[in-house]
Amino acid sequence: MANVLDTLKDRLLFDDMTSPELATALDKPITVYAGFDPSCDSLQAGNFVTIMALSHFQRAGHRVIVLVGGATGLIGDPSGKSTERNLQSEEDVLHNLEGIKENLSRFIDFEGGDNPAIMVNNYDWHKEFSFITFLRDVGGYFRVNQMMGKESVRKRLESQDGMSFTEFCYQILQGYDFLHLYREYGCTLQIGGSDQWGNITAGTELVRRVEGASVYGLTFPLVCDSQGRKFGKSEGNAMYLDQRRTSYYAFYQFFLRTLDSDVIRFLRIFTFLTTDELKQLEESVATAPEKREAQRILAEHMTRTVHGEHGLSVAERASKVLFGGSFEGLMADDLLTIFADVPSAQLSAADVLEKPVVDVAALSGLCNSKGEARRLLQQGGLSINNERVTDPLAVFSAAHLIEGRLAVLRAGKKNSYLLKVE
Repeated sequence: MANVLDTLKDRLLFDDMTSPELATALDKPITVYAGFDPSCDSLQAGNFVTIMALSHFQRAGHRVIVLVGGATGLIGDPSGKSTERNLQSEEDVLHNLEGIKENLSRFIDFEGGDNPAIMVNNYDWHKEFSFITFLRDVGGYFRVNQMMGKESVRKRLESQDGMSFTEFCYQILQGYDFLHLYREYGCTLQIGGSDQWGNITAGTELVRRVEGASVYGLTFPLVCDSQGRKFGKSEGNAMYLDQRRTSYYAFYQFFLRTLDSDVIRFLRIFTFLTTDELKQLEESVATAPEKREAQRILAEHMTRTVHGEHGLSVAERASKVLFGGSFEGLMADDLLTIFADVPSAQLSAADVLEKPVVDVAALSGLCNSKGEARRLLQQGGLSINNERVTDPLAVFSAAHLIEGRLAVLRAGKKNSYLLKVE
């Protein structure tokens, strides 16, 4: 079989590894794991880097373990954080775990084929420990000077707020995860983002000291755009994989707006497009950037992969709405996202229902007066939900409201107004 390390490097999913011996080890099937932090009930686009890496391992014939951090989620990973996380309740973590499991089941094969992945929850083994037992059986293998030398710890200790003992112990918990998975499943490789290097090496060292075995760690770069912004909740630009948090339309548009300088790199990381397909798209960016073909392919692939054909269809229909397309099949929340940047007005049902459309156009602020609204209608420029109003005596009815609460009024092709009715 092909060595997956070559694939990862080609797809820009390789940053570092703990030993060059890993390259030889990957010539045969091994067991690999990656962990996901249940800090939210949905993963987001930044996590898709880890998902793609696991997918490449599974496609290459390696056994994949997906770990959801029911125990470590109660502590909070300090890696890459300048301040301490707010501790979550056990109920919150359990709720988030269910959302993450649903997300992951869309991308990793846990059932079919000859090589199904395994999903585990580290709370299942950490709950068996008492504090004294854990200190005696696990803590004794860690050296404080080495723990303080980890970059995630060192940066926090240099900050004004410092680091709590709770977060300081996070690397011990994650290190023990690797030891447990080595014992139970023969797992010999942990992968993660470059900010996880300290936690990963804590695990490789623990396995070496306790079992005398050689295991490995591999990291991939944190994906940022050409302006240095990463896909992360802390960056304020998170694109969640759950459409209840990020609509199909917003998810699609996020990737459609990718800069020319980033799009080929993102296609290489986030899709399984072939080298020839990537070359063709790279040529299109260079010779016909105004067509934005690469961005369209990226948006289509990501939306279809995450949300299926239905999600892609909704996103594409929503995109066409801005240019006069049909509202059919769109929900109120879709419209709130699509028209988030246009002027809006909130009126009561009594103000608008069964009132002349020209009155509603003036009352909402789309037009400055009823006279202006009447002239706009006569000229064929007044529409509701992208349907032209031609009858000067037309009234605004409940049928015009999407889910009984929203309508989009438009003057001409470009001036839109979002009407919210309560």
